[in-house]
Amino acid sequence: MSAAEIDGFADRIRRHQGGMISAWVGIPDAMLVNHLAQEAFDAVVLDMQHGMWDMQSAANAVAQARLAGKPAIARIPVGDFASASRLLDAGASGIIAPMINSAEDARALVRTTKYPPLGERSWGPSLALNHSGLSADAYLKTANDLTVAIAMVETRAALDAIDGILGVTGIDGIFVGPADLSIALSNGDQVAPNAAEIDSAMQHAVARCRAHGKFACAYAGDGERAGELLKFGFDLVIAGAETIQLRAGARRAINAARRIASGS
Repeated sequence: MSAAEIDGFADRIRRHQGGMISAWVGIPDAMLVNHLAQEAFDAVVLDMQHGMWDMQSAANAVAQARLAGKPAIARIPVGDFASASRLLDAGASGIIAPMINSAEDARALVRTTKYPPLGERSWGPSLALNHSGLSADAYLKTANDLTVAIAMVETRAALDAIDGILGVTGIDGIFVGPADLSIALSNGDQVAPNAAEIDSAMQHAVARCRAHGKFACAYAGDGERAGELLKFGFDLVIAGAETIQLRAGARRAINAARRIASGS
């Protein structure tokens, strides 16, 4: 995939082309990102909230994802809007911001991820210019369209404020975190990301995104759940974290070897 095609990711997801599946990586290893990007994922998310990435390793991972022909999206730590613009400077195609619970939180995200007139993003996209091949002037004029700002909806407050969040100009879409949402809606009683109540909330989120002309993303623990969420109408889903996929693959190989060796 060329640089232009990678940078076309934002346009594709905004047009609801659907069926997108992204890798999800918390282990801070750019080579691991490159390996996963060889598969038929549509993007790679770097989890900087619960993963161990720092800025240098994340910038290297963005480069490795792009080298493999895939856009990289970064989930920043809670409230770390300063890192958002730096990751875009490094060539990330989008930012996922956790715990966006109000329209004001959403506006704060836009301020650091969009250039004027939408936001106040500071200038310094040296690596983004290298990756995209654009001139400084061309990048300035197109960066707001080439990258996406994604607000996480994962609390009761965010669900209640979803129309206000989606109504903020510069917010391109939302990302539903069903595990945290299940904790919030059960008042801390359980982690149940696949519960019927969560299904209802997620379908509501998709409907509100469609009403506002925005896109919807969500985390799924495995491929089967990811398929269900795509049927709900989500534009991009996660099909499990790399740690789950790594251990599941190892488990399958071990079990196969034991089965064949024992003759069973």
